[in-house]
Amino acid sequence: MADHVEAWPGRAYPMGATYDGAGTNFSVFTEVAEGVDLCLLADEGRETRVPLEEVDAHCWHAYLPGVGPGQRYGYRVHGPWDPAQGLRCNPNKLLIDPYAKAIAGAVDWDPACFGSVPGDEEARNDRDSAPHVPKSVVHSPYFDWGSDRPPRTPLHNTVIYEVHVKGFTVGHPQIPPRLRGKYLGLAHPVAIDYLRALGVTAVELLPVHQFVHDAPLVERGLRNYWGYNSIGFFAPHNEYASGDLGQQVQDFKTMVWALHDAGIEVILDVVYNHTAEGDHLGPVLSFKGIDNRAYYRLVPDDPRHYYDTTGTGNSLNVRHPRSLQLIMDSLRYWISEMHVDGFRFDLAASLARQFHEVDRLSAFFDLIEQDPIVSQVKLIAEPWDVGEGGYQVGNFPPVWSEWNGKFRDTVRDFWRGEPATLPELASRLTGSSDLYQSDSRRPVASINFVTAHDGFTLADLVSYNEKHNEANGEGNRDGESFNRSWNCGAEGASDDPAILACRRRQQRNLLATLFLSQGVPMLLGGDEIGRTQRGNNNAYCQDNQVSWFDWLRADDELLAFTRRVIALRREHPIFRRRRWFQGRPIRGTPDIAWFRPDGAEMDDADWESGFAKSVAVFLNGDAIPDRDERGRQVTDDRFLLVLNAHDESIDWRLPRHGVARWTVALDTAEELVVGSHVEPAKPFRAPARACTLLVAPGRRAPHQRR
Repeated sequence: MADHVEAWPGRAYPMGATYDGAGTNFSVFTEVAEGVDLCLLADEGRETRVPLEEVDAHCWHAYLPGVGPGQRYGYRVHGPWDPAQGLRCNPNKLLIDPYAKAIAGAVDWDPACFGSVPGDEEARNDRDSAPHVPKSVVHSPYFDWGSDRPPRTPLHNTVIYEVHVKGFTVGHPQIPPRLRGKYLGLAHPVAIDYLRALGVTAVELLPVHQFVHDAPLVERGLRNYWGYNSIGFFAPHNEYASGDLGQQVQDFKTMVWALHDAGIEVILDVVYNHTAEGDHLGPVLSFKGIDNRAYYRLVPDDPRHYYDTTGTGNSLNVRHPRSLQLIMDSLRYWISEMHVDGFRFDLAASLARQFHEVDRLSAFFDLIEQDPIVSQVKLIAEPWDVGEGGYQVGNFPPVWSEWNGKFRDTVRDFWRGEPATLPELASRLTGSSDLYQSDSRRPVASINFVTAHDGFTLADLVSYNEKHNEANGEGNRDGESFNRSWNCGAEGASDDPAILACRRRQQRNLLATLFLSQGVPMLLGGDEIGRTQRGNNNAYCQDNQVSWFDWLRADDELLAFTRRVIALRREHPIFRRRRWFQGRPIRGTPDIAWFRPDGAEMDDADWESGFAKSVAVFLNGDAIPDRDERGRQVTDDRFLLVLNAHDESIDWRLPRHGVARWTVALDTAEELVVGSHVEPAKPFRAPARACTLLVAPGRRAPHQRR
């Protein structure tokens, strides 16, 4: 690399490094800088600094002819160091471009990575960080998308599979070793065939924005496996790539193309609420050294410290227009250039804190709703953060869907036998209208889940009463202590046939309830094969066999059951209605009705009874208030879903509602033969701790008959 680099004025926009085939335009925002150096880095570590002399609207920029893909670079920002005023400029720190589309390397946690002198947080640390931090990389934007078309699966037809790129692929014996743990592993036909056979329509990937392995974890020999520690909002995480210096961009696009070709959407779990730079004692890697006050929320009367509603040390400053622009540019980039189909926003309530309170009319939501690109993809909120008033389930704007934590809690409580759960269970089964109906939202506002990455897996939920997080090195103090779990009579591994049978049944009960409820179901990856974390309910730092899929010990029977119940949902529109039940008659029969074991409809006294643990719900498919893509009335069969959480079987008198004979469609106890018939005039014995689905032919339209 020549010591002198030709630099032309360039443009302030677009931000970041933009290669046009002949050279690269660089632009970075900072309104506190007194000078900015663009640093070009050679393989041997040699650095060439190019002072940026053009500044427009606080964007420092230049165009470098001849500089192209694979070039590593960073910034050094000259300006005030005054922590008491929230100013942390230091030209001795090589900084990642906030708009970098690719990032190479990792943080090695040398003391030079930190802004302050150890033991004196006011004193500037002038050790050069360049040898110890990741480097931004100029990437090639060119990719042949061919005939790629987003599947655009309607939300009511969507089945989400929450999965980790590495965890799913790293131990798969049929994926080539060189692709395991990589984007291309998830693009492999073996992986895609599995997802298609399972019946999911979308993968929700745990964070794939470039992230950092936290220093405390590295010191304990651990890693940030989940990835909720972002440092680059445009760059795919480089450890999942098949090569370096920009290859992650091509690999990610190849993965998206392959999944789209199979009709599977890609949803990203995104972490715009904080970054990996932590609190006032954390490292200086990018935003903190570029413009600390613009990018982070600081304590108003003490800007030395960070206003933290995320539990990570800092919160992104969504009140500043440039931070908002960063988020919106990032979202549009992943949609337009990377072709993703939606986002799940981690700790989304934090993004709604325009001032102190969570505000659903904050600038962030205004921008999302009016944006012609971002507003058209799937938008899912984790509707809480750790700040005051942060639990906001049901309070997001109409364009959003939400992780429904109340669905998770209620379904867990019902199947572990907690009293007085029936009224809330009825609401959760029917789409949680109490949470979402009042502001014109529909059942698809509810993302239903029983388990997620954070907490017990399904197998552990029925095997452990207590968390077992000792491997995390925090004295088992981390993770949720109240899990609403039940171990079926023994803590952890057991060889007792009765306990194992109970656990198998409970897993099927939870899965059946998930997929037969109104709303959008989300399955935690691996639950369908009995994946266990050995009681660890906070495996964020376990980048090992604790978290990875163990394909060699897959529960094939549970997998077959999961495929079957997902297929039932796919085949029957009654389980994925677009509109709410009304409780009104359709051709003389109600669209929904609830029954107690003696065959009588539930009344107020029955709902208020604290001891009842069994209920049946009748679903009338004769005239669903939905229309198909061609405008035709949707109809379906009639169903009776019998839920019995008692530890004993119960005799039922089945309602008729014009049904001459019921047929068993599903039985989680596996005591009834699927396809066998049940006469309404005869007592029906509902198995203990079981979910039974009965079906009777309805008035299905000719075009819908199978």
